[in-house]
Amino acid sequence: MVDLTRTAASPPVGTSELFQILRDGVPRTRAELAALTGLARSTIGVRLDALIEVGLVGPVQTAASTGGRPPAQVALVPRARLVVAADLGASHGRVAVTDLTGAPLATREARIDIAAGPVPTLSWLVSVIDELLDEVDRARDDVIAIGIGVPGPVEFSTGRPANPPIMPGWDGFDVPGWLREHVTAHVLLDNDVNIAALGERQRGWTDVDHLLFVKVATGIGSGIVSDGVLQRGAQGTAGDIGHVRVSRAEDIPCHCGNTGCLEAVASGPAIARALRAKGRDAHTSGDVVDLVARADLDAIAAVRQAGRDIGEVLATCVSLMNPSVIVLGGSVTRAGEHLLAGVREVVYSRSMPLATEHLVIAQSRAGAHAALHGAAALAIDYALSPAGVDELVAFAEGRVLASRPLVS
Repeated sequence: MVDLTRTAASPPVGTSELFQILRDGVPRTRAELAALTGLARSTIGVRLDALIEVGLVGPVQTAASTGGRPPAQVALVPRARLVVAADLGASHGRVAVTDLTGAPLATREARIDIAAGPVPTLSWLVSVIDELLDEVDRARDDVIAIGIGVPGPVEFSTGRPANPPIMPGWDGFDVPGWLREHVTAHVLLDNDVNIAALGERQRGWTDVDHLLFVKVATGIGSGIVSDGVLQRGAQGTAGDIGHVRVSRAEDIPCHCGNTGCLEAVASGPAIARALRAKGRDAHTSGDVVDLVARADLDAIAAVRQAGRDIGEVLATCVSLMNPSVIVLGGSVTRAGEHLLAGVREVVYSRSMPLATEHLVIAQSRAGAHAALHGAAALAIDYALSPAGVDELVAFAEGRVLASRPLVS
């Protein structure tokens, strides 16, 4: 296994920067690239040769001729390399192999137990990656980046989970290092709600630069996109609204060790607990959704109240962050408009009119696959970045780049 992090010379200066022009997939001639960059045609040729060698760009249909032989064009080759996207939940695992535009080529979904620990879970992931690669007739060497979402806090700069409450054995585990012993690819690990926020924006709200994604399921969390960039905060805990104190929770204990948390009254298990107190057979978010679907009035009222509780926290978020869109996702949102109605009721009544004049509060458009789309976007964004392209070119030439973090 080649270590991509050892020191060596860098690739031809400007190769990765040239690729950023071609990253949009628009075919261009060498003359057009020379005009755009101010570089000599010969210099453009050297840099294109490096990109063609690794397969990132290739020749496409020729441009219209103005006399003589039509000029050749080059462009991004979407299937030249692959990325892997993985959404690892507490009890589900979704994996996809995509091309460099994020188009899925093969997918797999299964039940897993993330509490079994990192090695069993990641071993399962590697086996699924091999299955998917076989399905599309490709090899591990074709994978240049892997994006993964997990249900817990992550130190993004190292790709190590940080005290995840429902992931025993994962704290501080070197996920990128372990995976790179099996698949020589850049690995990026993040919290699943952050990943879902990326996927939601990419698939449902591409023209929105200020978005707050809220997941309401076994827990409650949010992902923040501000000015088009995902905000993780100093230690990666930005958006952890599930443990903000709310008035109705009072002294209700939360699994985090505090009392009065939003999650203690508005998560799926909390709603189910309230319904059991009323004699309903409810233990999970799915049970709550089923009761609402059967028009159970107590269940509808409980979900609506949970929406009000969430709205209490989101009203403060609106004042702090001024998002254009708040998107609600997660299993509890399958209860339909009842949760949204409660959120809207409080947010619109308690936030400043200027902040809510054009604010949209809507259900997820990407649905259950938001995190998978986001994981692919995270991987592609690195793979096609200047750092990712430099790494790929260096590896193809038998060199390796100066030491850099495993994730960016």
